Amino acid sequence: MKKLIAALCFMMAASPVALAQDKAKDVGKKAAPAAEKSAKKEPSEKQKAQQDKMKACSKEASDKKLKSDERKTFMSGCMKG
Repeated sequence: MKKLIAALCFMMAASPVALAQDKAKDVGKKAAPAAEKSAKKEPSEKQKAQQDKMKACSKEASDKKLKSDERKTFMSGCMKG
């Protein structure tokens, strides 16, 4: 029983060391997303056309006051054709 308690105490004492993070690595992680945001690329013409089609279908579904499954079915058909 004493060995079990000693092992548990050792594990609890060593856990902060195992979970500690390197500050240099954290700084690199925080800087990368900021750089990615500034380098965000524009959507392609095909993507823009898809977005425009989605907007038009969504507006039409709203005008028809479709809800839930009816809307999903309508949007699927509208986007395909």
